[in-house]
Amino acid sequence: MTLMVAFQMDPIESINIDTDSSFMMALEGQRRGHALHHYHPRDLSLTGNRLTARVRTLEVERKRGAHYRLGEPQVVDLSGFDLILMRQDPPFDMAYITATHLLEHVQPKVLVLNDPAHVRNAPEKLFVTHFPDLMPPTLITSDKQAILDFRTEYKDIIVKPLFGNGGAGVFHLKPDDENLGSLLEMFTQLYREPVIVQKYLPEIRQGDKRIILIDGEPAGAVSRMPQDGEARANFHAGGSARKTELTAREREICAAIGPVLRERGLVFVGIDVIGDYMTEINVTSPTGIQEINRLNGVQLEAQLWDAMERRLGRS
Repeated sequence: MTLMVAFQMDPIESINIDTDSSFMMALEGQRRGHALHHYHPRDLSLTGNRLTARVRTLEVERKRGAHYRLGEPQVVDLSGFDLILMRQDPPFDMAYITATHLLEHVQPKVLVLNDPAHVRNAPEKLFVTHFPDLMPPTLITSDKQAILDFRTEYKDIIVKPLFGNGGAGVFHLKPDDENLGSLLEMFTQLYREPVIVQKYLPEIRQGDKRIILIDGEPAGAVSRMPQDGEARANFHAGGSARKTELTAREREICAAIGPVLRERGLVFVGIDVIGDYMTEINVTSPTGIQEINRLNGVQLEAQLWDAMERRLGRS
């Protein structure tokens, strides 16, 4: 049952062991007796069709300041692994996209999760547009007049970068706000991509909800409460965690998207819901496991490993 497992992720020394989901995945994989390894996307090399990485063996422990031990680096052919977990954080830029292309060279011999081709084709703010009945009124454009017309129709709007993450660059513009023109000018200078504009959902004042789906099934959820004076509830933006249950509408949303996620090899996914609407589908490096575990007395990382082992035919 021992699996050769590689974590493609950010530097292990910089993670927060109290919030990081990859750390929990590593702890559970280690508990199950799997052989863990770590490398950064910068450590990848492709020669012909042979993908290698400068890999280190990995041991983890919930001990602040001493939570990891790495072995000596070795250049290893990644086709020798059973499972590669693509867990580096966004931004979803060309470096991220390049890593997805490289990992396709070891498929299908190696199970790569989430599936790199479908990660590449599912940016969180674009993938959700394939479920228009589940999302709030949304506009993606670089056309200033189209944005002005959208604001005329919906009055209260949210403007954010198409490939942003963690709540960075999210602006709430009220009907009388005079900063829209300047904001669009700034976005044009910072980004080549269109912006995303959505109808403001006042339910955000009661928090948004991060729902974790494991192989297409809802496994747990946490409410993220914004700070006073904030329109963002993301944990990275200072949001706080509260216990919650799934509503009938949220179960409807999960039932609608679950089969698509499962078919595309998107095993670990986090969706964001405000009120009755799904606003994002995060397939890159979802977070929320530790908050849900603490609030509900569960072990989502164990459910996740069960799902991954089923995909490998090991359970």
